[in-house]
Amino acid sequence: MDAWIISIGNEMLIGKVVNTNLSWLGRKLTLLGYRVRAALTVMDECEDIKWAFNTAKQMGAKVIISTGGLGPTFDDMTSECLSDAFNRKWVLNERALEMVKKKYMEMGLELTDHRIKMAKMPEGAEPLWNPVGTAPGIMINIEGTLIFSLPGVPSEMIAIFEESIEPILRRIGPKIEFVEGEIVSKGLPESTIAPIIEKVMGKHKVYIKSHPQGKELGVPVQIIHIQSSSPDLNEARKELELAREDLINELTQIGAKIEIKS
Repeated sequence: MDAWIISIGNEMLIGKVVNTNLSWLGRKLTLLGYRVRAALTVMDECEDIKWAFNTAKQMGAKVIISTGGLGPTFDDMTSECLSDAFNRKWVLNERALEMVKKKYMEMGLELTDHRIKMAKMPEGAEPLWNPVGTAPGIMINIEGTLIFSLPGVPSEMIAIFEESIEPILRRIGPKIEFVEGEIVSKGLPESTIAPIIEKVMGKHKVYIKSHPQGKELGVPVQIIHIQSSSPDLNEARKELELAREDLINELTQIGAKIEIKS
């Protein structure tokens, strides 16, 4: 099942921002059993955005995921351009409006026109709750192609994907076996273990995420979650164990104390 990734934002094309969303989504989709056929990066220009969505759709994408352009500013135009690309009306989504309203009420801020704009979506779209930021994600089915639009802020993109999108993609995608494991690392901050996680992910077919747990008696504690997938359950288990072994070796060499949870 082919998936396409669309990255929207001038900041990536001028070299100001490294597109980490692309590499993260590419790995996640691959682990979920999808073939990432192509990735497009376009400017904050409506014609370019429309072209990217239409190109992916015409080339047979079953899943399209875009990042960027869902905020309140004038150059955040992904939602409106997505509507235009497929001749849908750009309308105020009442469920999305409730999500946006809730976020700003919690912060003691009023709903301005610019903030309400984040609740406008293509007619027929479903809003996706944003646990981290204010702009909801968007999900819409266009003639059998499932399109997700996510914010460009990495923490928001990841949170919406893991909470709302991943369960859907698992359900509709190829039959894949998933295995998971965890280790606890004590003594090293997340910033120190981050490059080691990237190194291990580069060697094995796994996805690894660290979860800082604060400090225990003044020592940094990280719960590190490892996930592997494959059509073959034994292969998935093998990749998980190899990655866990490498991760433990790398971390202990620089002073971490490791506890295997599962």
